[in-house]
Amino acid sequence: MPTVAEALAEYAAGEQTAPLSGEVRHHAKRALIDWFAALLPGALLPPATLLAQGLADELGHGQAIVYGSPGRRASLRAAALINATASHTIEFDDIFRDAVYHPGCPVIGASLAAAQARGADGEALLRAIVVGYEVSTRIGVAVQPSHYKFWHTTGTIGTFGAAAGVATVLKLDAGRTAHALATAGTFAAALQQAFRSDAMSKPLHAGHAADAGAMAALGAAHGVTGALDVLEGAAGFGAAMSENPDWSRATEALGSRYNITRMTFKNHGCCGHCFAAIDGALALQAAHAIAPEAIERITIGGYRATVEVTGRKSVATPFEGRFSTPYTVATALVHGNVRIDAFTPPRLADPAVQALMQRVDVVIDPQCAADFPARRSARITFRLRDGTELHHYQATRKGDPDAPLSDGELTDKFFELAAPAVGQAAAATLLERLWKLDTLADVRFPATAAAHMVAAS
Repeated sequence: MPTVAEALAEYAAGEQTAPLSGEVRHHAKRALIDWFAALLPGALLPPATLLAQGLADELGHGQAIVYGSPGRRASLRAAALINATASHTIEFDDIFRDAVYHPGCPVIGASLAAAQARGADGEALLRAIVVGYEVSTRIGVAVQPSHYKFWHTTGTIGTFGAAAGVATVLKLDAGRTAHALATAGTFAAALQQAFRSDAMSKPLHAGHAADAGAMAALGAAHGVTGALDVLEGAAGFGAAMSENPDWSRATEALGSRYNITRMTFKNHGCCGHCFAAIDGALALQAAHAIAPEAIERITIGGYRATVEVTGRKSVATPFEGRFSTPYTVATALVHGNVRIDAFTPPRLADPAVQALMQRVDVVIDPQCAADFPARRSARITFRLRDGTELHHYQATRKGDPDAPLSDGELTDKFFELAAPAVGQAAAATLLERLWKLDTLADVRFPATAAAHMVAAS
């Protein structure tokens, strides 16, 4: 009987030539577009800019593009590390809800670097994205929800996704892909404590996953072997990093049901655990035309991560703001949205927002907790100064598969984030090429964007 890694590898190798539906292709392009939307502004910020300085001797040679650096190329691994880190920086990257996981950063970060380094075409990149998403999201579902108690899924599960994506670009057979996944399993690590306080480590988790997965695949391509039972073994990934993992979920409907068609694309520029509360608070405000100053108290009922990851009521930095439900709800009610400018110094210090967030309490709601992770919900209560109480249950988040962003909304998001980083014309050129991904002979795109980014920086 094959191990879990071998079963996933058999699928991955077959997907290199198997027919792909138009729906799957379309969703893979959406994922790439959304990734670039998060990457381009993130590439101009720490920690990606600091990594580029620290890895200066890794830049200037190779064929993979380091976005945000002064037009420089790099080796596959260096580009994967820096770009994946950049794409996780502004907290606008995609989510696979059931695995509590951001697959785009490590999977696309590594797969694109591999495709550029090896001169692969757009079809190869598209298939690598699909395979990386499918393999990693399924491993993620198998170990959740217990895995999320201590581990940051993007840094752990993402390592498998990066390995699978790069293995696909390299056209590894099932045997070598299995060894790539096996080696990736022992490299996978990322602690949640890294984002319980102000630090740059969280986006580095995505970068490390991309780099480590790429290294595992490159090694396997040359015969490096791994423990093929690393997932289900007695001292393996599942046993060490989750409670009672269900490995049948990793292969259920594999090759016929595609998780990439059920992605969440963020509609707010912050941690996804804040989203249902933001959506619900805005809905309640709109339904009753409530001015923020009329609110005496707000109670947000959510699941455990809503409290433990985003419950902070004191914010002074962009990181703290992005991981605070009280802050993001308050800024949404005062300013109408939570976009990139919500985390600028003037907005973080806004007296109206600071005052309102102190009146926001975040608690665990039993129904919301029981529904996690398959449903990301929130229960919102406003107590007004005149004694009135208003209630709203937010069953999902705008951008989730059951309330998705349309292609038009995704395009608007892309231009909102990409155009300030690279210029409107370069953003439009890039978007046009991304929609045509599977027809492109070269995915070193686009040189014009790189040039504009140098000017922008």
